[in-house]
Amino acid sequence: MDQLTGVTIEAIDLAAWAPQALDVQAVAFGLTPEEVAVRLHIVGRHAQQPGVIALGAMSGGRLVGFGYGMPNRREHWWSTVIEPYLVSRGYGDWLDGVFAITELHVLPEWQGQGIGSRLIRGLCEGSGLDRSILSAIDAETPARRLYRALGYRDLARAVRFPATDRLYAVMGAPLPLRRPGAGAVQTAPANSR
Repeated sequence: MDQLTGVTIEAIDLAAWAPQALDVQAVAFGLTPEEVAVRLHIVGRHAQQPGVIALGAMSGGRLVGFGYGMPNRREHWWSTVIEPYLVSRGYGDWLDGVFAITELHVLPEWQGQGIGSRLIRGLCEGSGLDRSILSAIDAETPARRLYRALGYRDLARAVRFPATDRLYAVMGAPLPLRRPGAGAVQTAPANSR
């Protein structure tokens, strides 16, 4: 258990923990009960994907944060949406051989304590791949600042997903991720391997 936060990061069975994970996501991301019901089926499908990794942030047996991801495949729905944005910017190769962070959420009262950083680092370290990709709301948020501190950079902005008015950014990073606060400046182009 982390002495500062009282939280342990551990592997979880995504299918078994899906209801609790979506409770966390509903609070952290502001989902309606209808959106949670739809996402429950999606998470169930994701839990069956080859190479999926899921981690939970636990405090006293309670899930206070979670994240999961999987090796990206071009036929995944998410990839089909972001592909034209990446290709038009010269980053089409970021759809292959990368670990996609699918979801990462921490309850608001637990944010700002390094839990999100520990979750995403653990996911990426366990992936066995040399790059990671994710999407985040295209706004200056604590999540975007965290991703940048870890070495992610924008590959595409103003990305539109169906059924939402929110704009997203697609971000990519070489692995291993930087340590937040390390001060390292990444000099390699984002589309290099």
